[in-house]
Parts: sequence; structure tokens; C-alpha cells
Amino acid sequence: MAKWKVDAENRGFQARWEAEYMFTEVKGKPVCLLCGESLAVMKEYNLRRHHEMSQKHKDKDKNMNTEQRLQKVEELKRGLKSQQALFTKAKSQSEAAVKASFIVAEEVAKSARPFTEGEFIKNCMLKVCDAVCPDKRQLFSNMSLSRNTVAEHVDQLSTNLKEQLVGKGKDFIAYSTAVDESTDTSDIAQLSIFIRGVDSSLSITEEFLALRPMHGTTTGQDLYEEVSRCVNEMGLPWEKLVGLTTDGAPAMCGHRSGLVARMREWMREENVTDELTAYHCIIHQESLCGKALKMEHVMSTITRAVNFIRAKGLNHRQFKAFLGELDTEYGDLPYHTEVRWLSQGKVLQRCFELREEICLFMESKGKDTTELRDETFLCEMAFLCDITSHLNVMNLQLQGRVISDMYSTVKAFKTKMNLSQFPSCQTMKEKLSTAVFPSAQFADKLNILAADFRCRFADFEAQKNRFELLSNPFAVDVESAPPNLQMELTELQCNDTLKEKYERVGAAEFARFIPIMTGNKCVLNGPVTYFGGDYHDPPVGNHCIRK
Repeated sequence: MAKWKVDAENRGFQARWEAEYMFTEVKGKPVCLLCGESLAVMKEYNLRRHHEMSQKHKDKDKNMNTEQRLQKVEELKRGLKSQQALFTKAKSQSEAAVKASFIVAEEVAKSARPFTEGEFIKNCMLKVCDAVCPDKRQLFSNMSLSRNTVAEHVDQLSTNLKEQLVGKGKDFIAYSTAVDESTDTSDIAQLSIFIRGVDSSLSITEEFLALRPMHGTTTGQDLYEEVSRCVNEMGLPWEKLVGLTTDGAPAMCGHRSGLVARMREWMREENVTDELTAYHCIIHQESLCGKALKMEHVMSTITRAVNFIRAKGLNHRQFKAFLGELDTEYGDLPYHTEVRWLSQGKVLQRCFELREEICLFMESKGKDTTELRDETFLCEMAFLCDITSHLNVMNLQLQGRVISDMYSTVKAFKTKMNLSQFPSCQTMKEKLSTAVFPSAQFADKLNILAADFRCRFADFEAQKNRFELLSNPFAVDVESAPPNLQMELTELQCNDTLKEKYERVGAAEFARFIPIMTGNKCVLNGPVTYFGGDYHDPPVGNHCIRK
């Protein structure tokens, strides 16, 4: 025999029970207005038994008439509602305090500050609250920002971000990775891994994937195991991996045992037909090109002079006072570190502008400045100052851009390299005779730099047709495009609407608006403009389908 279920009786609360048994209904359950106890089953017998037998409110309503009982019921109901509202408000305030705690924890993590900063921030907020809105102090006091709480919140935020990235990764139709290995201040090698994926709507997701400490060796096999573990944790199929960018170290790019070679070998073993395209970081390549000039002797002399002034507090203070007395444009000298590539150009530029003041100050300290006053050295410093400045400008232009734009920037740099674009060299030419200024020597160095650029960016040169197809598909020769794209490229170039869209949004965003042909249907990746408006719904009768 089947067991009888209580909810099968379809019981409902009856209005007369309020006056008779002092009960009301709250969220489908009978609640006693006198003691606040709720019953599990909506049944009159249970309500009557509770009202008559309970010791908590015995004889509380014994001498009341019907009217008095109804008034008492309304009074108790109002009290219950006020109590529920108070609980709801408290819950809302608690949720707001937790949310605020997460917000502060996120800011602490973003600024790379210690987790103990949370308590300091809370104390500051309480003091501000006392001055601005003292009646709200309790709200700020409820917010927990202890070291353990901040650490726990940061960990939860990290887990949530990883889950979001894993969710997005399931929709990737292709992805690439960037890998770099560097040693931290505690001499532990840290492997940083970035991922960049694209889904079927050509929306790009670029995110930091993992930071893995390498406590042992950092061979190509070690790097391969860590990268593989990260990719597998993301649940990404290897056949969708299309690109790998590294820093060019032997452990990364070795032809036999490097990371790139091992990943290609594994993909061949898994019968992945697509070729893995490997790139050496274009910004790192640009930095290495500057070393081809072989002008370290100039930089070492400048570094010694700067260190003499900056290393000792007394010299530094006296030098700044000296510059103040001369009323110079600049009031100090910056430091230069090898890790920060851009600092070299700033130091050279400042030293060239203050070359006379530096010599006078060092001579007042009894230092020999013969080399710093040598005309040949000054010409070399002017040349190195200008070329480094150009390299730094290009370095900044390369950051945060798509690879086609980066390649165009490199090509433009190679084209405009001539001494007429070097202001410091022009200053030295005006000061010295043209015969003294070594123009031919510097022209040879520019040729060496150009040759090093061609050598280092040869792999990018081989991909230039792809870059052109991405940067401006309307200017590409159809016959030079891959055969499987020529038909669609022809249709694209004949579409005036998409051409107008390309001119309006640019190359980086235009890819989302390119129609993808699937059989006899056109799948749109984004809103397509028709007659000046954004068209969101396909016309009746055609085969356009929004993704």
C-alpha cells in the first residue's frame, strides 16, 4: 500500500483559525502568534491541540471575547511583521557588509598590498564614518577585514575567476598561450602562463592563466609538464592550440628538447594535423635588437657618473642644490636598471641635457671628466640617446596591441631610421663641425640594427600575408589569399556595408562583424549595419541567423 503524503491532502490555512487558535500563515506554514512556534502540518487538529495544550501561552486569551481576540490577532500580526522586517534588514545589512569586504579584499589584492592592510582600511573608514555619518557606524563595524578574512576572500575571488575562465574556455574554437620564466627575489623560478582564446562569435578572451613556482630545474621537459598541466586543468583540447609565444630562451625554443619542440612532438603523437605557430615575444625581440649596436662602453660610463651622484646621499643632495643654483630645466637624475628597459632612454636623455652640469659637479668633487668631455664620446652618447629614445617609443607602441599592428609598427621603425630624425645628433652637429661628427660610423650602426631586425623578425615576415588579411581584408589581393578563403574574401570586399563598418570600428573590432558562411546560411557574428542603423533581427525569408 502506497504511503499517504501530507501535501496530497491539499490543506490550506483558514481565516477563522486566526481568532480561534491565534495562528497565522507564514510562507505556507502555520505560526502561533502567542509563542512564535511554527507547526509542520497545516491541520486544524494540530493547531487546536497546540493552542489548548501548550504551556507557553496557557490562559493568555482565555477571558477575551471575539472582538478582543481579533484586535489581539491584528496587534500580534503587526508585531510579527515588524520582527520579520527587522530580520530582513539585518540580513540585507549583513550581505552588504560581506559584499563590501570582498570589494576591499579585491582592491588589496590588485595593489599587491599585505592582507593585514584590511584592518587598517577598516579603521580609516570608521574614523571617516564618525566624522561624516556617525549614525552609520554599525554598518561599517559589521564589515570583517581581518587578515584571515581578506586572505579567504582573495582565495574565493581567485577560484571564481578561474571557474569563469574555464567556462569561457569551453566555447573556444582556437586559443594560444604565452609563456615566460623569470626568477623572483627569493631565487625561485616563476613560470607565468597567459592564454588568449576566441569563440565562435570571434570574441577574444585574454587572461592570466597561472603562475607556477619551479623549485627544481627549469628544463624544456619541466616547462612542458607545467604548461600541459595548466592546459589540462582548463579542459582545453590540444587540437585547438594554434600559437605559442615564448621569450626565446633555449629551454623554450630548443629544436630538440625545448618547450616548443616537445609540444609539437606531443601534438604529432596525438595526430593533431594543424601546425603550432611559435613566436618569440615581439617586445623582447625589439629590446634585444638594441644590443646589436655594441655601445655598452657609453652606457657604462654614464652609469658610473650617475652612480657617483645618486649612490651617496650627500652627493645627491649637493647635486640637486647645484642644479637649483644654476636654474636648470631638470632638478635631478634618474636611476637606470637593466630590468626596466625604458629607464635607459630616460637616463641617457637626462644626462645628455645635463652633460655640462654633471661635468662641473664631478670636477668640484675632484673626479676626472676627460672621457665625459671627449667629443667622440659626446657624439656617441647623442646617437645612443636618440636611438634608445626611438626604441622606447616603439616599445610603448607595441604594448597592448594585436600582432598585425605590432608588425606594422616594426616595419615603420625600420623605414624611418635615419640621422635626420635624431635631435641629439643634430645638436652635436651644430656644435661641432660636420667633419668631426662621425656620420658614416653611425650610418653603419643603423645598417647593423636594420640587419638584426630583419634576422630577428624573419618568422614574422613569413606570416605577413596573414597579418595583412587580418589588418585590412579589403586591401588584400584575393589571389594571394589561402584558396579556402578566396571565395568569401571576394564577397567581403564587394560588400560596401561591411567596408563602411570596417572603417568605423577598426581592424581589432571588425572581425566580430564578418559573416561566417555555413552551408547556404549566413551566420552573423555581431550587429550588421544596414542603411545607417544597427540591424538586429534577420529579415523574414532570408537565411541570416544570429549566433
